[in-house]
Amino acid sequence: MPRRTDIESILILGAGPIVIGQACEFDYAGTQACKALREEGYRVVLVNSNPATIMTDPEMAAATYIEPLRWQSVAQIIARERPDALLPTMGGQTALNCALDLARQEVLAEYAVELIGASRDAIDKAEDRERFREAMHRIGLTTPRSSIAHSLEEAHQVQARIGFPVIIRPSFTLGGTGGGVAFNRDELEAIVARGLVSSPTREVLLEESVLGWKEYEMEVVRDRRDNCIIVCSIENLDPMGIHTGDSITVAPAQTLTDKEYQRMRDASIAVLREIGVDTGGSNVQFAIDPKNGEMVIIEMNPRVSRSSALASKATGFPIAKVAAKLAVGYTLDELANDITGGVIPASFEPSIDYVVTKVPRFAFEKFPDADDRLTTQMKSVGEVMAIGRNFQESLQKALRGLETGRTGLNEILDLGRDDARSVLEHELRVPGADRLWYVADAFRLGHTLDQLHELTRIDPWFLVEIEDLVVEEAEMRRGGVAALDKARLAALKRKGFSDARIGELCGVAEAEVRSLRRRFGLRPVYKRVDSCAGEFRATTAYLYSTYDEECEAHPSARDKVMILGGGPNRIGQGIEFDYCCVQAALALRARGYETIMVNCNPETVSTDYDISDRLYFEPVTLEDVLEIIALERPIGVIVQFGGQTPLQLARGLEAAEAPIVGTPPDAIDLAEDRERFRQLLDRLGLRQPHNRTVTEPARAVGLAHEIGYPLVVRPSYVLGGRAMEIVYDDQDLTAYIGRAVTVSNDAPVLLDRFLAHATEVDVDAVCDGREVLIGGIMEHIEQAGVHSGDSACCLPPHQLSAAVQGALRRQTEQLAMALGVVGLINVQFAIRGEEIFVLEVNPRASRTVPFVSKATGLPLARLAAECMMGRPLADQGVRERVPGYWSVKEAVFPFIKLPGVDTLLGPEMKSTGEVMGVGVTFGEAFAKAQLAAGMELPAAGRVFISVRDADKEEAQVLARALVRLGFEVTATRGTAKALCAADVPCQVVNKVLEGRPHIVDLIKNDAITLIINTTEGRRAIQDSVTIRTSALERRVAYTTTMAGAMAILAAIPERAPDRVNRLQDLHEEPAMSKTPMTQSGAQKLRDELQRLKNDVRPRIIRAIAEARAHGDLSENAEYHAAREQQGFVEARIADIEGKLSHAEVIDIAAINARGKVVFGATVEIMNVGTEEVAVYQIVGEDEADIKSGLVSIRSPIARALITKEAGEIIVVEAPGGRLEYEIIDVRYV
Repeated sequence: MPRRTDIESILILGAGPIVIGQACEFDYAGTQACKALREEGYRVVLVNSNPATIMTDPEMAAATYIEPLRWQSVAQIIARERPDALLPTMGGQTALNCALDLARQEVLAEYAVELIGASRDAIDKAEDRERFREAMHRIGLTTPRSSIAHSLEEAHQVQARIGFPVIIRPSFTLGGTGGGVAFNRDELEAIVARGLVSSPTREVLLEESVLGWKEYEMEVVRDRRDNCIIVCSIENLDPMGIHTGDSITVAPAQTLTDKEYQRMRDASIAVLREIGVDTGGSNVQFAIDPKNGEMVIIEMNPRVSRSSALASKATGFPIAKVAAKLAVGYTLDELANDITGGVIPASFEPSIDYVVTKVPRFAFEKFPDADDRLTTQMKSVGEVMAIGRNFQESLQKALRGLETGRTGLNEILDLGRDDARSVLEHELRVPGADRLWYVADAFRLGHTLDQLHELTRIDPWFLVEIEDLVVEEAEMRRGGVAALDKARLAALKRKGFSDARIGELCGVAEAEVRSLRRRFGLRPVYKRVDSCAGEFRATTAYLYSTYDEECEAHPSARDKVMILGGGPNRIGQGIEFDYCCVQAALALRARGYETIMVNCNPETVSTDYDISDRLYFEPVTLEDVLEIIALERPIGVIVQFGGQTPLQLARGLEAAEAPIVGTPPDAIDLAEDRERFRQLLDRLGLRQPHNRTVTEPARAVGLAHEIGYPLVVRPSYVLGGRAMEIVYDDQDLTAYIGRAVTVSNDAPVLLDRFLAHATEVDVDAVCDGREVLIGGIMEHIEQAGVHSGDSACCLPPHQLSAAVQGALRRQTEQLAMALGVVGLINVQFAIRGEEIFVLEVNPRASRTVPFVSKATGLPLARLAAECMMGRPLADQGVRERVPGYWSVKEAVFPFIKLPGVDTLLGPEMKSTGEVMGVGVTFGEAFAKAQLAAGMELPAAGRVFISVRDADKEEAQVLARALVRLGFEVTATRGTAKALCAADVPCQVVNKVLEGRPHIVDLIKNDAITLIINTTEGRRAIQDSVTIRTSALERRVAYTTTMAGAMAILAAIPERAPDRVNRLQDLHEEPAMSKTPMTQSGAQKLRDELQRLKNDVRPRIIRAIAEARAHGDLSENAEYHAAREQQGFVEARIADIEGKLSHAEVIDIAAINARGKVVFGATVEIMNVGTEEVAVYQIVGEDEADIKSGLVSIRSPIARALITKEAGEIIVVEAPGGRLEYEIIDVRYV
């Protein structure tokens, strides 16, 4: 039967922001679904709040909405778009929960929207723990003994029947959120309390422990005619008790007998039939007792999942694409297997003749206070996958792909220390992120196979494989490089040893091993992933390396461009960089180049086999990349889009004469090298915060005194603010130097004067070597001191003056040209008053590129890729676009998955993902971003305010506005004193150390709805940590910065947005790319510019040259005064040039009937508290100029503007009644 013709439009729900437990695998699934359904002629409507996704590109759907994934927002979209069907199975737990909410609220029934892919009953039966258990028992499958609890009292009753240890699993959550293993009553109460808050239905399942059993997963697809296939079996190397997302997993399953496999296969199919999944894919999880073979079913997901993405990449079978087509009526036998060119149907069960290993990537180094033991609540932030002809090769490729600085099973424990055995025993019994390396160390220390199996519960088959690798390593240490003949080296390479690891073990450099290997003629061959174990010819170039005989790569003679991906997701480098890689591949493919993608992340869109012409699923390391280059001979290699991963290879690739295109590696090096960069800024006349570079620990304090505290300290060459801190005194600095880093000429530490009360700004741009396109100027909500990746930001800026924005454009252009950038550049500035400081320059893709692209409609990564391959910006027909609406990007954090971690933001990045809000006002956009990030802004209630002394004056204004909005205020004594002095009614509450009841008691009693808590200094931060962690546990809205508090104030009146925005419509809106200016105003600017260039600038340059001629400049006051004056003059020149270049010289000014600016005057109505105020700006140089220019005014507000001054009231008779507006600002530009 062909596809359904009774439906024409389909709504797809995305997964929202990247969080632990739900990452970019759902962008992969959603992108596949969009393409598959559009291919079939359906109109696709897409909703997702995450701007970093490929699926939210406007080309992916007919209508794209970047809106909060809440049923209220989606209901507005349904009312507007009227889709016939809703596909909720591509967006993880978020989409399923949203779909159920829409059904419960009868939105789907009201608009006759059909759920496809999975019915409401199927979703509910699979996700409701009690119903699932009953369903399994009906079909004769065993589940661990369990029962549902809705309260702590019920939980104790259930536990009494089951005993300890007990597994707690909240219902309708993702990644095990809120769950855990309880071994005693205290742990039970803590986990149940957390789980009840986490579950949207406020229920938890208490389950009999099967800790130590073996865990398996089956990826199953079923169609409406009951055709079922097992796409892939997956075995967890780690035993039950560790979340499958944190487990090392292997496909196909390695230790199942054929009988066990068939039993599990039959059970999986029976589960899908009973639950009612008949048009899509599901993941079914089992546990097997290794002692007697008893099998129990743990759970199933009636949707595509993290494991689905892994299974798709492992087999080449596109589960999400197939599931989307099954959802619209196709059956498996009607769909072709793309990877074999359609020779076989999709009903042909995949078979593979290689081994796939997935290894998770953790980020505990970012959260030193987090519990780093692995449990049923997922904690990893990313993963790598590797393919090999055997388990050892596959495992070792995955380990080096993790990019943790390890090249294989490196030693991580000093085996000579007295407590080595006790440390090992703890690490093996209570596993953490490094358990595999501790297993290897245990073998080195002489532990037996039986001992390790007893300690770890890892199957002996895997332990034998690891032990063999440890034995091989010991032999290499003993024999050295002299023992490496061709046969020996070939055997080691077949076991997955990298050149780098062999070099470490033999005591020689990686390059020497590579040279030896090539002299022996040992080069990898490349095999194709074909889904059929070689039974049919694969037409798709989806490849992996191995040391075997026949090579199946068959490279072509076309012009090729290789794009290096970003490897595993981690904090600081995530989906944003994959977005850039995909955009580059699509752009260059469209230009006729053969594109080659190299990456090892199974979650991403870039590793989908049909994004590029050729996909190499390989670790992004120098060895692996050089071998692919040698085979493919590309005309260009792009290292600029994948974040720090490919950039770290740039020097090695350049040394090997790889054809790197775009910005030269030396420019990247210059931007990172503090001394060279300072010289560049001096040459350009640009300012930066006072700074020094520490290469010897003993000099750190002395250099700090030259700059002055507070300081931002960090190592060089890091991404995501790794090991970055603010230090306030000598003690802090000395502790940092001793604790955080090794300091040397090769690894210097950078000291920067911290600019307190400065606004941070990001500028993204594209340069072709001759011209610069400004992509977007983003103003950070949080002030300087919070990592740019963690700060909310808005585009266009909502508080920066036109003068500052003009100077930012000019300085970005200067830097791009001076560095020789060809491609993307990101510049970070700090603004204090009208002073502009350059913080850093990144001549590469930044994490804000997707956000800017969605906010402006400019596809920056595509434009940059074309520039790299020689197509100038002038030929691409683009110019800067300043949108006429607000876009706010907000960061999303993993704190809920890491209990005990302080939520205070600082210079080291902690967020895992992002969301975007779009609105016609800043407040609306910010409110939407908060909703999308999971922060429910309160409409009323009690706000708690506790701020540092520097913030108390601002807190008075804030509190007064909150009281006008109907809030009651509670504050600590010092803050309350300041608020009472400003006549703000306020209740005093104790700090935690001042006695009970204190603020944490109020939070835990749900008496607080909003928390504003700013701190400074290590002691104050430590004293307030329980406030922040309690707010997180109780889901109370909070902010740790005054700028964030002011943004929340603007958003509260718009906390329930009543409009949704279609991205395609926004991008069609005429952008405010030109600023209107009168003739006389423009002439005055030209006159001033001529005076500055012809008179003032030469005079300053002469003064600086004369001062330099006198030698030492350190104490020369005239020199420093001239340099400072030079900075102001250059900023003013840049400002005027920016204004003139973006000016539209006009003779009249007008506002149309809708209040929209046509020429010359702008009016913005803002909510401040309960009062609406008008902020307006009139173009011209003097009052007479303005009055003569305003000749055609329709708006009553605009008509009143020409006669009023600041502080006066405008009275307007409007259709809704009489309105009064206070004029709060009058500016002439």
